[in-house]
Amino acid sequence: MRVGGLKWLHSASTTLVTFFAIHAKRGQEAMDEIGILPKRTGWCIHDYWKAYLKYQQAKHGLCGAHLLSELTYLVENYLQTWAEAMIKLLTEIQKAIAATKALGQAALSAEQITDFKNRYDQIVAKGLLTNPPPERTEEQARKRGRVKQTPPKNLLDRLRDHPDKVLAFMYDFKVPFDNNQAERDIRMAKLKQKISGCFRSDNGSKAFCRVRFYTYEG
Repeated sequence: MRVGGLKWLHSASTTLVTFFAIHAKRGQEAMDEIGILPKRTGWCIHDYWKAYLKYQQAKHGLCGAHLLSELTYLVENYLQTWAEAMIKLLTEIQKAIAATKALGQAALSAEQITDFKNRYDQIVAKGLLTNPPPERTEEQARKRGRVKQTPPKNLLDRLRDHPDKVLAFMYDFKVPFDNNQAERDIRMAKLKQKISGCFRSDNGSKAFCRVRFYTYEG
């Protein structure tokens, strides 16, 4: 948001309440000052912004909508067949959950969960075989830090390291598949800025956040 320069609009949502705050920072410093995530012990559904994962007392789920978008990008631009298989698997799990809920049941069967998890692991393993780690050249050996990886390898590492977060919605039906709630909640703030332009003061931006919070809470 433009408030005498670029600042960040933070939001935290449930189905009943949405909280907004504008802060000069985007990462952990801002979230610590806002004070919600440091105290959160329940589920937090978000994209793979690593600052969120530093709050280890919370339960983390990675947004499926963001993940499907990334997988589609890899299919279209890197011709990654494993990514297409992962899209189909995640979609199949969603359908299985919907069918299970329609029957009044609160969880997938143990056999279904085992099958889906095994297929998930197989897809990731296949992807890692076709996307090995980049080799360090002599020039890179003289530099510090990691060798830059391709987008497919970066996503595969995330899927390999965080299966519990990617599949959280499968294990617990109370966990939403995506964080579209947050996307919907910030839509009016984007519209306000598009129509009215920037805020003239910090107080004005804070008042806007408080009014939006009150409106959603009510």
